[in-house]
Amino acid sequence: MKQFFLGILLSVLLLSGCGYKPTTHYAREILGQKIYAEVIISRKDPRNSVLIKDAVNEAIVSRFGAKITSQEEADTVLNVSIEAVNFSPTVYDQYGYVIAYKAIVSLVIFYENKNGKKVKTTTMGEYDFSIEANSVISDSSRFNAIKYASLDAIDEFISKIAIKGLQNGNNN
Repeated sequence: MKQFFLGILLSVLLLSGCGYKPTTHYAREILGQKIYAEVIISRKDPRNSVLIKDAVNEAIVSRFGAKITSQEEADTVLNVSIEAVNFSPTVYDQYGYVIAYKAIVSLVIFYENKNGKKVKTTTMGEYDFSIEANSVISDSSRFNAIKYASLDAIDEFISKIAIKGLQNGNNN
């Protein structure tokens, strides 16, 4: 037990001593602490737009560690729209029935900071899920898959922002 705690203590000291910073640190430098997010509702698929809006808000709080604010108070304004939502079969059973799918969500994200800098980014997220053989995708499975694929796309957005912050060394 002592060796376990000693290992954890050494890991923490090593990571803090080498200047390690998580990607969200760099993303927060660019986006700020207050974010306003607007998801453009798709006329073709309004239910998915609502799911993606929830996923964006969840990601702002849990992944960025930022606050959702009004557009006037925000350090950054995010405009998110759905480019595509697709489901493709990935696994078949011995009889040829589909038993697993991959949900793929493509998002277009425009963000503008207080300095007026505007950037457009396209991200893609994926989520694998299984279904019963010889059945259709249920609404709850479909909604969960879209939500988790959207979170994956937002994680990609965070990574892209963090890389820009790391390359620039500041929030420009």
